[in-house]
Amino acid sequence: MEELEHTCPHPRTTLTKPAIFARETSCDCHAPHEKLTIAQARRGTPVDRPVRVYADGIFDLFHSGHARALMQAKNLFPNTYLIVGVCSDELTHKYKGFTVMTEIERYEALRHCRYVDEVLRDAPWTLTPEFLEKHKIDFVAHDDIPYSSAGSEDVYKHIKEAGMFVPTQRTEGISTSELITRIVRDYDVYARRNLQRGYTAKELNVSFINEKKYRLQNQVDRMKEKVRTVEEKSKHFVYRVEEKSHDLIQKWEEKSREFIGNFLELFGPDGTWKQVFQERSGRMLSYALSPRESPCNSPPRELSPLRSPSPPSPPARWHNARPSPPASPKGASASLSSMSEGDEDEK
Repeated sequence: MEELEHTCPHPRTTLTKPAIFARETSCDCHAPHEKLTIAQARRGTPVDRPVRVYADGIFDLFHSGHARALMQAKNLFPNTYLIVGVCSDELTHKYKGFTVMTEIERYEALRHCRYVDEVLRDAPWTLTPEFLEKHKIDFVAHDDIPYSSAGSEDVYKHIKEAGMFVPTQRTEGISTSELITRIVRDYDVYARRNLQRGYTAKELNVSFINEKKYRLQNQVDRMKEKVRTVEEKSKHFVYRVEEKSHDLIQKWEEKSREFIGNFLELFGPDGTWKQVFQERSGRMLSYALSPRESPCNSPPRELSPLRSPSPPSPPARWHNARPSPPASPKGASASLSSMSEGDEDEK
């Protein structure tokens, strides 16, 4: 990657570009580089003389703890130029152990941190006076915990004694070792996760048996998820049915009370229907007991001229004396004799 030129009087003021990589000597200041005390640096320096602060580390799996430490280093003084040294893979594997990210990945992670002005690749494990002089470093920023490595109880001991050490605070609960511990602790979970995402058992360094086991576990988990989904949907459906049933029952009860009230109002002991029935029964009874007579002043009915009066009915005795027709000739003669005898008596 092409190295970008940078001078001390013009520190990076924009976040639209990544930080530059350090050259052999990145400080092109024309003013003499005089040694500063911490008190002088905190009071501020001339515009053409920023305070050059150096912070180094491995920065594997770059996380918020790294970023917060660099933020503190950047804000130590009013006018700070922050140089971050990143150790190479070879040096890190020798003194600390294997890394997850390669050195190129770690360099690029630091370049895109907003607090970093310059990245120094292949940084030394121990800081020598010659290195500090070469890069015109005023102060070194790191947490205050003694860092034992490379046969030394504290690799920053001579920096502290020279008055060039400025401590920063660690972020509790987050570190590269903590992240790796989480992955190792839940190795099966992450192996199954990556198998499910399309990685092969060879890429994950997983045996044939473990691959089959993980895939079976993934299928079981999918079935469990489906069952949970069905259960949730069923609970929701039952809840909706219960809610609807409650509403229907409530409406039914309201309608039932309304119907019963209307029925009692119409057909109850003092209901409207009983009153109507009593009134009609009274009128019918009174009409039956006292029928209405014709008015006295009504004119007599005249006979129609086209119709003649009916002949008068014969006396009742003739109706009563009229014999029934004889059933035989003998009977007829007997009846005639009886009629003649009757006429003689009347004479």
